[in-house]
This record gives sequence, C-alpha cells and structure tokens, in this order.
Amino acid sequence: MGEVISLTGPFFGLIFLGFAVGRIARKPASGLEWLNIFILYVALPALFFKLIAATPFEELTNVAFIAAVVAGTYAVFAIGFMVAMVRSRFSVERSTIQALVSAYSNNGYLGPGLAISALGTAATVPVALIFAFENTMFFVLTPILMAMGGAESDDARAMALKIVKRIVTHPFIIAVALGALAAAVRFEPPLLMARLLDMLVAAAAPCALFAMGVTVALQPPPNRDAIADLSIFLPIKLVLHPLIAWFLVGMVDVDPLWQLTAVLMAALPPATNVFVLATQYQTFVEGASNAVLVGTAVSAVTVTGILYVISTGLL
Repeated sequence: MGEVISLTGPFFGLIFLGFAVGRIARKPASGLEWLNIFILYVALPALFFKLIAATPFEELTNVAFIAAVVAGTYAVFAIGFMVAMVRSRFSVERSTIQALVSAYSNNGYLGPGLAISALGTAATVPVALIFAFENTMFFVLTPILMAMGGAESDDARAMALKIVKRIVTHPFIIAVALGALAAAVRFEPPLLMARLLDMLVAAAAPCALFAMGVTVALQPPPNRDAIADLSIFLPIKLVLHPLIAWFLVGMVDVDPLWQLTAVLMAALPPATNVFVLATQYQTFVEGASNAVLVGTAVSAVTVTGILYVISTGLL
C-alpha cells in the first residue's frame, strides 16, 4: 500500500496544493484562463501526440475495446439518468447534468498522467482512445438531451453542426488524430520539435493538476441538499463505473493492461467539464461544482484503493 500511496500522492498532492493556493490567494477564476489555455491547447495535446505517434498503428484500431468502453460508460450514464429522472420528477435538463456527474470521468486533466505513471507508457493508447470516444459520446448526448428538455433552442441542422464542430475542433481529439497519422506514416520528429515536445509533455501533468486544484477551490462548499445528491451519484461514478468497465472490457479479447487502464479511467472523479456544461445550460450548477469538489477529494481514497487492488493482482 505504501508504494501505491507514493504513486498517487504526488498527483493528488498537486491538486491539494492548487486547492490550498486557491483558498489562500482568493483570486478570481479569470486568473486561470491563460493557464487553462496552455493546458488545453498546448501541453496536453503535445502529450497525446507524442505518445500516440510512437505507438504501432494497428494498436489504435481496436474496435472491440472501444465498443466495450463506450458501452460501459453509456450504461452508467443511463443508470444515472434514470435515477435522476425519478428524483427530479422528470426534469430532463437536471437529469442530464446529474447523469454526467455519474459517468463523465476527468480523463483529460487527471487521467493521462496518473494512468501512465501507474501502468507505464503502454497505457497511452487506451487512455487516448477512451478520451476521444467518451468525449465524442458526451458531445453528442448532452445537446440532444438538453434540446429534448427545452434548454437547447437550436434546430436539428444547427445542433448537428455544433456537435460536429465541437468534436473536430477539440484540441485533444485533433492531437489524437495527428498522432495516429504520425504513427501510420512512422513520422520521426526533427530534434528541435522533439525537444519542444519533451518540454511540453513535462509541463502537462503538473500544470493540469494544479489548475484543477485551484478550480475546485473556487467552488462553494456543499449544502445539505447537495450532500443528498452526492451520496447517490458519486458512488455510481467512483464505484459502479469502474466495476462495469472491468466487467465489459474483460469480455473482449484485449491486453489485460488495457482492461486495467479502462478500470482506472472509469474510477476517476467527475470531470470539470460537468461544471462547465452545467453553467452553459444554467442547470444544476451548484450541484455540479460540489460534485467536482467532493468527488475529487473522495477519489484520492477510491483511486488509491483501486490501484492497490491492481498492484496486488486481485484484478
């Protein structure tokens, strides 16, 4: 267990440092904008590109793995949505955000660094595939459900264009596509480009985790009503989601390390994008911010526990 804690400690320690600095400095959220731009548009895309470009191309086309991961995440989303519909008396908009709390992992900021450190660079490809296809699923599902609930006013054509634009212009997905192309043609970056990529890759995880901690620090503490919601949807996210991922990915013929990567990614706390989407649609905003805050704190224990189970060979 000590070895596992020494592995996860620095990652959650960086989040805690960001949280502490955010609480002490008390600067407005706008102060994070350029750091988030650097992380979103430069550092993490460089990480995805470099590691995927060095991967044999045939590993990037594992349809069975992709189908199992997406099916598992969709199943968890559907469970969260149905529970939320009953609790909210059939409010589609609120249920959509609560279902995102149940299923949308922080696989952008927290996932890559943690998975690669815990499982090695061989985890890069499954991490990238999970990120690309799960985010595509949520980019499609969220506006459609919000339109059904009345929160999205675009017509079908405008909505379809918006969905396609979000998918094809997302920096991480672009980086995954370019990395796959580089792997297909066996591209070798020149020395100058390679050194620049190394610098960006080294900065990606520390900056992302620190920014995540500051973002969490700026959220209000949960109230009594929020705690009732969190007690339902966070266990779905942190416990049920990795169990379903373990079961479904285990049913297909993949490298056991890919299965463990899927379990670890499913065990991550709710993504900060859940709060962004809640704010965009002005639905369950405080609850979403509380879910990111509490989910990140609780995941320090649950993710460490899952990594311990993995390290001891129980999974």
